[in-house]
Amino acid sequence: MLVTERKPDEEILASVQGDASVFLVGCNGCHSACERGGAEDLPALAALLEGAGKAITGSTTVDFLCDKSLVRSRLRAFTRQILRADSVIVATCGVGIQCVADSVLKRVRPGCNTINLGGNHGTWGATERCAECGDCLLDKTGGICPITNCSKSMVNGPCGGTTSDGKCEVDRQRDCGWYRIYMRLKDLDALDQLKEVVGPKKHGNYLPSYDVMTGEHWATDAPVPAAAAAAGKEGDDE
Repeated sequence: MLVTERKPDEEILASVQGDASVFLVGCNGCHSACERGGAEDLPALAALLEGAGKAITGSTTVDFLCDKSLVRSRLRAFTRQILRADSVIVATCGVGIQCVADSVLKRVRPGCNTINLGGNHGTWGATERCAECGDCLLDKTGGICPITNCSKSMVNGPCGGTTSDGKCEVDRQRDCGWYRIYMRLKDLDALDQLKEVVGPKKHGNYLPSYDVMTGEHWATDAPVPAAAAAAGKEGDDE
């Protein structure tokens, strides 16, 4: 399970500053368990964007945005609405955002940050991965994550070791993540994105926050929820 939280309003509005219209996509997957982020963010996102003068060309939800077969079959029904939009905002984890970006030739922008819960999670068949950095920047990189697709997790372009055929110097069988990002932005006619310098990542965001660690979804194998345990302890003290 990946837990998300909606990005700050000012960050979302800044990302669509040059867009007149937006299509919205939400996920029903992990949201149904953690009850944070995902599909429930779509009404608030629509209200925020319409309040800023943006047109919403349409919206939809997918049961699991990390499953590209589901994503593509679902979005196919909204082809006209997506084509009318300048960009697509996706309210889900970094994996789902990347799956949508790989399925539509549009600028795809994250509506959420993925929050680190610590430990390992289940695996899925798609190549997209999310490092749960807590500060998603997929809107700046064509929907391809530089943290997970670059062996060195560089956020402002490739290192000097990229080969002439676009391979990674760490693993010559692997495409350079920034080569892939460049080609995606070229296809989107969005190479101007590369002029924007991304600040250093806040590595503290990779750690679970205090609120997460003390929340009821932190230890799913606990015999009782944290709140119930606390209530029981208070009763014992009496």
